[in-house]
Amino acid sequence: MAKKSVASLQTGAKRLTKAIKMVKSPKTGAYTFVEAIMDPKQVNDFIAKN
Repeated sequence: MAKKSVASLQTGAKRLTKAIKMVKSPKTGAYTFVEAIMDPKQVNDFIAKN
């Protein structure tokens, strides 16, 4: 499962997006959140990656 955040961060000339992905632990079955700040073009690759 994954979700894409709607936050856009602008610093100077760069436009950045914060992506949040929900990952299920294979051992415990609990969900954790993985966050990353990246270029908007890389968000779909981050979400699709396991």
